[in-house]
Amino acid sequence: MFYTLQYGQVIGYVPYLLGGAILTLQLAAISFVAGAAIGLVNAAVLSFGPRPARILVRIYVTFFLNTPLLVQVFFLFFVLPEVGILLSPFTAVALGMSLNAGAYLTEIERAGFQSIRRTEFDAAETLGFTLVQTIWYVIVPHVVKALFPPLSNQFIIQVMTTSLAAIFAVEELTGRAYNINAETFRTLEIFSILAVVYIALTLVVSAALALAGRHLFRVKAKVL
Repeated sequence: MFYTLQYGQVIGYVPYLLGGAILTLQLAAISFVAGAAIGLVNAAVLSFGPRPARILVRIYVTFFLNTPLLVQVFFLFFVLPEVGILLSPFTAVALGMSLNAGAYLTEIERAGFQSIRRTEFDAAETLGFTLVQTIWYVIVPHVVKALFPPLSNQFIIQVMTTSLAAIFAVEELTGRAYNINAETFRTLEIFSILAVVYIALTLVVSAALALAGRHLFRVKAKVL
């Protein structure tokens, strides 16, 4: 028995499918920005904070690095309602992805903190900068420039990770592909189109990040 490809049955759904790319990028952007903020705070605590705070950050990082993201989102979506905290599917996925990304970005940004020369901290101290001013005016610009390639890679990972949102009925790219498949039963056709859309999306985002890196920081982002 041979399978006959019939793209004509699904081609009319392509505009609907592409509309999911907007939600995909929204999820990726929200989780990346939130994760980067979490990572920055955690990296600062690991570098300058008291021992109890460093221990708490280590517990957070260890938990989120060593448990699957899907389990984390399940906890947020299904367990928190047991204590009266109800999250929408989009919010649960965005929060889970943010916390997960924050753990990975903590390690990435901590490496950026460690790459700063002691003389830069001495200069900030001489100028009378507070710790917050030192982080904002000395550390953050250095970290963003030095770590732009790995940060770009993390954003691409966030884009691809959004596909798990389909499990929670979020209509991003994969969620919409599920819906189309439920109506047409043309699984091979719709998911082959979905694969092409993901490839095109990540290539466009990669090119945009590389261009931004070249113009803003004079670095080339080696993204996926």
